[in-house]
Amino acid sequence: MRVSTATAYASSSATTGIPSPACACGRLRRATRALTQLYDDLMAPAGLRITQFSLLRTLTRNGAMPINALASAQLLDRTALSRNLDPLVERGYVEIVAGRDGRVREVAITRKGSATLKAAEPHWVRAQREVERRIGAEKLDALIETLGELESLHPDNAPPRPRSSTRTTSREQRRAP
Repeated sequence: MRVSTATAYASSSATTGIPSPACACGRLRRATRALTQLYDDLMAPAGLRITQFSLLRTLTRNGAMPINALASAQLLDRTALSRNLDPLVERGYVEIVAGRDGRVREVAITRKGSATLKAAEPHWVRAQREVERRIGAEKLDALIETLGELESLHPDNAPPRPRSSTRTTSREQRRAP
């Protein structure tokens, strides 16, 4: 009988000598670093890192986007987004322009960025195929499905918490006799 990691963790203790199970987050972070390095190595001839490639693809797919919307689409905070965008701006692959109402800045891919993305796509395909070769198509499909489920755990994706019907709002309190 196979025991789940969560069950093993709940039943293990430091005094029993049973090793604690791997931390899902820690293992995923290590796996992400390994996978990122593989993609970065195979995409190096295109002059893009996988994070930059992903941003360019998102901008191609969605068109110009407000910075906050791009950060949200990538599940990045603004600082991490800036770290990835700055080299793309410096190289002329994206530009930051005034938004429709002038108060919001938007990120747009340039022609040079579109050409660079197109030139990088065969390298990305090669990286994707290498992952599939190493772990198998079935596992890769399952991994992509599982990662989608994990992305849904992001706090921005959490369903709103229902308001308790027994709590009164400050407005209701102000109206109370």
